[in-house]
Amino acid sequence: MNAKAVVAKFEELFNKEPMVSRAPGRVNIIGEHTDYNDGFVLPASIDKEMVFALALNGTDTVNAYALDLEESGSFELSNIVPSEGWINYIKGVVAETAVKGLEPKGFDVVFAGDVPLGAGMSSSAALECALATGLNKLFEGDLSKLDIVLASQMSEHNYAGVKCGIMDQFASTFGQANKVIKLDCRTKEYEYHNLDITGHKLVLCNTNVTHSLASSEYNTRREQCEAGVEVIKETYPEIINLRDVSVEMMHEFEGKMDPVIYDRCSYVVEENDRLTKACEFMDNGDLVNLGKMIYGSHEGLSKKYAVSCPELDFLVEQTLEDDNVLGARMMGGGFGGCTINLVKEEAVDAFVERMTKAYKEGMGKDLSAYVVVIGDGARVEESVEA
Repeated sequence: MNAKAVVAKFEELFNKEPMVSRAPGRVNIIGEHTDYNDGFVLPASIDKEMVFALALNGTDTVNAYALDLEESGSFELSNIVPSEGWINYIKGVVAETAVKGLEPKGFDVVFAGDVPLGAGMSSSAALECALATGLNKLFEGDLSKLDIVLASQMSEHNYAGVKCGIMDQFASTFGQANKVIKLDCRTKEYEYHNLDITGHKLVLCNTNVTHSLASSEYNTRREQCEAGVEVIKETYPEIINLRDVSVEMMHEFEGKMDPVIYDRCSYVVEENDRLTKACEFMDNGDLVNLGKMIYGSHEGLSKKYAVSCPELDFLVEQTLEDDNVLGARMMGGGFGGCTINLVKEEAVDAFVERMTKAYKEGMGKDLSAYVVVIGDGARVEESVEA
């Protein structure tokens, strides 16, 4: 994202020099629908981001300008209430960072970004974390990175009305170039693993569809997982949730619980196991076996967890006979969005061309493709180079 354009617009509108904060979107290498089962996820921040230019204005008013939309909005610090539209995200971050201890003051802000909307790369988390990181500096606060994550998450809950987990904001804030984050969704403990994909690229193929099943089926999956845990607890009372169940333990319950419930639960248990193995493969530079874990994730999401859709399945199927693709799976909650593909670098252009053509012919829809690079997380910059 070219921050110079954001700064130039700020100086044009407010006639002063701003500071700049930025935060990226994210991908998730593996570990889907494990978060609300207290499991593990493996996200990474990417080189698509939201950029904010901001400065104090000596008033009790926040004046904001969304450069991409060419729209402005304002609100008083004394009267921050949820509303509609993008200004609501600004309000939420100001309010929730204040809960964490920042003392808000009036400020002017211009922002823009190149995180594709609706593609599962968490543009809203990038916005929240970029602004929260900037406000912490602007208001001379001492919020920790985790404070920024939690404030951003709460702004999503209380202002945007989306009861999201912690992964998106965590990845946007804690991300590091060429590293993935193994995040324990129960304890919030995390560790970095190097992801050296030299000679390969991460390519996202966007189905450009969103099926209405997503929200209702999400709640159903949570209930199904909880129902399975209750059955397992009858034999193993120490189990809190699926995070605590081993693959071997799960096998004991095949035929002892509803088959659908068993499929849902065994997927989650196996996905946590795949993620652990994926970290070992990354540490050893074994991209071939990492790719196998990624394919296994999609198989489970599609067949056992049933959160894929014809478009996602089609895109993954198109890669199975392609020697240039090491792994592919749906990414995100499901029922639409993107597949993430690990592709040999020299084959990326041909891959995108072939997938675009196949998707149009096979599904009658247009494909969008993005090559993403794993980059750094949220930060403040004193000078703007790009």
